[in-house]
Amino acid sequence: MLFAAGLGTRLRPFTDHHPKALVKVNGTTVLERNIQYLKSFGVNELVINVHHFADQIREFLEVNENFGVKIEISDESQEVLETGGGLVKARNLLGDKDFLVMNVDILTDLNLEKLIESHRQNQPLVTLAVSDRVSSRKLLFEENLELKGWRNLNTGEEILASNKSLTEKAFSGIHILNPEIFDWMPNSGKFSIMKTYMELMKTQKILGFDHSGGTLIDVGRPETVLEAEKYFK
Repeated sequence: MLFAAGLGTRLRPFTDHHPKALVKVNGTTVLERNIQYLKSFGVNELVINVHHFADQIREFLEVNENFGVKIEISDESQEVLETGGGLVKARNLLGDKDFLVMNVDILTDLNLEKLIESHRQNQPLVTLAVSDRVSSRKLLFEENLELKGWRNLNTGEEILASNKSLTEKAFSGIHILNPEIFDWMPNSGKFSIMKTYMELMKTQKILGFDHSGGTLIDVGRPETVLEAEKYFK
């Protein structure tokens, strides 16, 4: 599932007239780049949620014949539901097997095969791609990379589920989920999946997958678009 419903306010003025999924890096939209990225690892079925200028995304996909993959749209035109609510709304489109979720405005060279293999071997409820990079919000992990906390570096606010020494990692916007997670989520509404993770880390196994050293750029601001253009030709 590609999360593409956000308002992209940090990308104004572009997002005053377009969805963030259609911002271009070296002439190619981040939506196309991530569809091709996922295809390169054998992903051929996608769910994409839409809200902000949803018709532009539908038209872009139609004109390009979905780039040769099966795509289903989860329509959030009435209300953007954030990451948790967006997942719940798309539940019936996601099937009954583990599935990968990615933010559309993330560009990365992360090897998805290694992420998937780690998830299969360890069989947690969720595997989160994480890395050592600058971020104001960090996830906190025990030595075995089991999620046990969250910290806002700007405010000092934190949520902890362990009294052990914890290591900070930045979330990369890519995760693999076992569909059993829906058993612990609200049936509807607007909420962040991170809120769910903060509750579940107390009782369920949520693991990190560290891909530090690779390239990952959150194409969420005009200046990061320029940065991305240095790496993604």
